[in-house]
Amino acid sequence: MLSTLMGRNQYLLRIPTFREGISLLAGRPLRWVPQLLGFILVIWYFGPIIRGGPPDDFIYELPPPIHHPHLPPLYKPPTASANDWKLRSHQVREAFIHSYKGYRDHAFPADELAPMSGKIHNNFNGWGVTVYDALDTMWIMGLSEYFDEAVKFIGEADYTTKPKQYAPFFETIIRHLGGLLSAYALSKDPILLQQADKMGAMLLPAFNTDSGLPAYAISTRTNATRGGWTGNTLWAEALSNQLEYKYLAHITGKPEYFEKAERCMQLMYEANVTDGIFPTQWNTKTGAPSNNKFSVGAFADSAHEYLLKQWLMTSRSETKIKDLYLNVSKSIIENLLYVTPSREMLYVTDADMLKPHPRKSEELPSTIKSGSTPTPSSVPSGTFEHLSCFLPGLLALGAQTLDLPASEKEIHAWAAEGLAYTCWLTYADTKTGLGPDVVSMKMFTKNEDGLWLPRVEKWKQQGRSGRPPGLREPGAATGKASRDYTIYKRSYLLRPEALESFYIMWRTTGDPVWRERGWTIFQAIEKYAKTEIGYASLVDVDKSSEKAPVKDEMPSYFLAETLKYLYLLFTDEELIPLDKWVLNTEAHPIPIFEWTDTEKKLFNIS
Repeated sequence: MLSTLMGRNQYLLRIPTFREGISLLAGRPLRWVPQLLGFILVIWYFGPIIRGGPPDDFIYELPPPIHHPHLPPLYKPPTASANDWKLRSHQVREAFIHSYKGYRDHAFPADELAPMSGKIHNNFNGWGVTVYDALDTMWIMGLSEYFDEAVKFIGEADYTTKPKQYAPFFETIIRHLGGLLSAYALSKDPILLQQADKMGAMLLPAFNTDSGLPAYAISTRTNATRGGWTGNTLWAEALSNQLEYKYLAHITGKPEYFEKAERCMQLMYEANVTDGIFPTQWNTKTGAPSNNKFSVGAFADSAHEYLLKQWLMTSRSETKIKDLYLNVSKSIIENLLYVTPSREMLYVTDADMLKPHPRKSEELPSTIKSGSTPTPSSVPSGTFEHLSCFLPGLLALGAQTLDLPASEKEIHAWAAEGLAYTCWLTYADTKTGLGPDVVSMKMFTKNEDGLWLPRVEKWKQQGRSGRPPGLREPGAATGKASRDYTIYKRSYLLRPEALESFYIMWRTTGDPVWRERGWTIFQAIEKYAKTEIGYASLVDVDKSSEKAPVKDEMPSYFLAETLKYLYLLFTDEELIPLDKWVLNTEAHPIPIFEWTDTEKKLFNIS
């Protein structure tokens, strides 16, 4: 007995083997299982703190998706981890907070913040455009305190202009009214609908011109209107109010909103325009074209967007609009897309369209036919605007949503990819990594030699070896001489258009390279544009100094568009699904809806 006890004590005094330890633990489950589970719980919850930060749910908290999140078609695994993208979206959220807090502390309730001096800019109506433009971004980012505060401010707004003051119609529609409608659609706050209805009604007399095209600006005090510096209505002004007014008609039931906006569309249907080549300026009195400039840049850009997006917003029911978009996009691809001689960069420019000359059907590429319709010849400028970088996103969206023949869908998708890459190169080529406002592309001696579409057709005939022309990705330039373009306007105005296209390219193709390019641009914005109280536009994107010179301005669209597109680009969840929403030209999401039978009768929709 004694020897047995001594042996047992020796066994207890020595360290058990691993197998003996497992056997001992397995024999007493009620004693060790709760402790083990508790230990695992502590490690899971406090691990991030031990590593240097609070729990992931606290750091990376995102608002729940508005609809069920889904991956884009042809989804490819991300190059960075899911947590990396969460962190990147969080950093964009912090950039928004930094921007809006600077505005709130130094400039509210003025229009915009001067981010260097802390002064104010009242460059619109003095109604606090930054609040309206930032409103839906606050909601999407889950910034409820800022949102609630902004709604309270908006609820007390009057919208009566001061004596001798005129509100610019186009800018007020896309920024103020678009911001109100989008925030209402997301939050369903009745104050926002009430104020949108009030603003929409006060701006409506801008359509009371001889033609029905909107005047440049309106006094909401007297209903008097005045023209802009061109003396005409720009095509963008004529066709960039339909999303806002048609949605407002839908949610209020007021036919006057639909009728005034639709009158502009009717003028386009009836216009004496060849092959969808709509000029940039229109006579406000007669409603007829007043120049022969064809462009997707300034004066015209958002009109192109609203053709496709009107059709999508009304659940693809207004087929005349779709046909108009198809005609216009066909003419853009035929007449405005060129490649450069050395790097073969695909770009879109503007052109003066000369008198028509006959072109036979067999002379046109097989993917785009126009019979024997006389087609204007064009004189391209070679100018490529940052504003035009919205086009690849629009073409990609059209390629996904339109029922195009396979050959045409291919052309639209190729054009989108090549143009988006060129937009990226204008960033990647500069010393700051930020894109200039306008560049002048190097052109062939004979302009027609640079046309993109004939080159694609020739490539097809030769066996489709390698990638199509304009999509061969030459990489960043090694110096100014090898860029194939010269910078014409050297500023970076915190613009969103390239990022808008990167976001749509990612969502429609699933290729993560567009996210990575967006991340590179955001890092450059952080490095060169950030100030103590906001973000500033750059004077020269190609300065070699560590800190590029900046302008004392922070446009409201930086919060409405640039940061929103970056946030959506870095967020795996599709917070604003492209099959449920359209984004107006100021990136304000408006829901897709169907006209009811009552509305069709009331608004005379056939």
